[in-house]
Amino acid sequence: MSETPDNVVQTVRTYIDQHRADFLDELAEWLRIPSVSAQPDHAEDVRRSARWLAAKLSDTGFTTVEIWETGDGAGAPAVFAEWPSGDADAPTVLVYGHHDVQPAAREDGWHTDPFEPHVVDGRMYARGAADDKGQVFFHTLGVRAHLAATGRTAPAVNLKLIVEGEEESGSPHFRDLVEAHAARLAADVVIVSDTGMWSEDTPTVCTGMRGVADCEIELYGPDQDIHSGSFGGAVPNPATVAGRIVAALHDEDERVAVPGFYDGVTELSAAERALIAELPFDEAAWLNTAKSHGTLGEAGFSTLERVWARPTAEVNGIGGGYQGPGGKTVVPASAQLKLSFRLVAGQDPAKIELAVRDWLDGLVPAGIRYDIVFGAPTRPCLTPLDHPALRAVAGAMSRAFDGATVRFTREGGSGPAADLQDVLGAPVLFLGISVPSDGWHAPNEKVELDLLMKGVETTAHLWGDLPAAVPAAAPQR
Repeated sequence: MSETPDNVVQTVRTYIDQHRADFLDELAEWLRIPSVSAQPDHAEDVRRSARWLAAKLSDTGFTTVEIWETGDGAGAPAVFAEWPSGDADAPTVLVYGHHDVQPAAREDGWHTDPFEPHVVDGRMYARGAADDKGQVFFHTLGVRAHLAATGRTAPAVNLKLIVEGEEESGSPHFRDLVEAHAARLAADVVIVSDTGMWSEDTPTVCTGMRGVADCEIELYGPDQDIHSGSFGGAVPNPATVAGRIVAALHDEDERVAVPGFYDGVTELSAAERALIAELPFDEAAWLNTAKSHGTLGEAGFSTLERVWARPTAEVNGIGGGYQGPGGKTVVPASAQLKLSFRLVAGQDPAKIELAVRDWLDGLVPAGIRYDIVFGAPTRPCLTPLDHPALRAVAGAMSRAFDGATVRFTREGGSGPAADLQDVLGAPVLFLGISVPSDGWHAPNEKVELDLLMKGVETTAHLWGDLPAAVPAAAPQR
C-alpha cells in the first residue's frame, strides 16, 4: 500500500531529523574553505571547494560527477553532477547554485572568524552559510530524504546540478560554459537555489529576475582644460553636456525617456499586482534598510512593482572638470558618466544598447566627441504564474511549511539564471529559503537552521511532484 501524503511528510521529516547533525557538520566543513573567487590569493581555495563538493555529491549517490574548467583553465571551476531516474518518462531537472563566496575578514565587523562556522540560537554564522553553500548543500539531504520517503533507489526525476565558482565575480565565464556544455545541461526545468523568501513566516517563491545593461560614457571637449573667461560660453563644455544627458534620462513621470526603451515590456497583470499588494510590505522599514529618506520612481506603480517588475535607468557615477579645493575657472577637457539599465521580461539587452546609442547621438552637440562602452549584458527571466512546474514548487514548499499559503515575489537584481533560460530554452524556477536578515555579502552572514531544513523538505517533496507537473520529458542525456 502506498503511503498517504501525511505519512510521506512525516517520513521525510523523520529522515531529516535523524541526519540533521551530520548534515550540519558537513556544511560547516565546506564553509571553512574560503572560496573567495574575487581574490587571486584564494584561487586554490576555490578549487579545493569544488573538489570538496564533487566528493560529497558522489557520496550522496550522483552517478556522474565532474569538475569543469572555465576560461580555458584561467577561470574558477564549476561542478557538474547527474543522477538519472531510470524512468523512461521522467522529466529532467537542472539545479543551479554557486560555491564561491564574497570576501570576508574579521576586521570588517564580524563577531567571529567568518570562515569558522558557529551556531547561536538556531543560526549558523559563516560566510557562505546562506549565499550560497547552505542552499546548494540542502539538495544533498533533500534527495536522500526523497528516496527514503518513496522507497526509490534513484530520484523520480533525472537530476542534474551545475554549481559555478565565479558568481560572486560576475560569472564572467558562465555563459560560455553553458553554451559549451548545452547538451549535457539540457533540462525541462531549471531550479535556481540562490535566492530567498520574503520572511521567516511568509514562505515565497521568486518568479523572475531583472536583466541589466550598463555603459560608460566619456565626453571630450577641448584638448585641455581652458580658461572659462576667455572661452566659456563660446565652446561646448563636456561637463554641461553630461548634466544635460542625465537630465534627459527621465521624463516628468520618472519614466525612462530613451525612445523605444519600453518596447516589448511584459506588463504586470491585474492578478500579479494583486499578489504583490498582498505581501506585508513595510515601506518605512524598507527605506531604513535602503538608507534613503524617500521613495521616487515611475508614476502609477508601487515601490515593490518598481523594483521587481519595471525597467529602470540609474546614474551610477558622474564626473568631470576640477574637483580639488577652491575654485578653478575652466572649461574642462572631459567628463564621464556611468549608467545602468535594469530590464524586465520582453526586453532585449542588444536592442536597449542600440536605443541608448541612438538617443545619446541625438543629445551630444557638435564639438563634443564621445565614446560609449557597454559591459556584458544579463537578460531578464520570468516564469508565468500558471506554469505547472511553478505550482509544483509552491506546493512542495507549502507541504514543508505545514500547509502555509506560499506567495510569489520577484527579484530586483540580476543573475546568471537568464543565461540558462536563454541557452537551454527551459523555464527557470527559484527555490530559496534565505531571509533578508541573513545578511548576504555583509558581516555576520548567517542561515536560519530550521529554514534550511525546510529547504531540504521542499526538495524532498518536489522531486516526487514534478513528474506529474512536467509530463513531457526531454530525452535522457
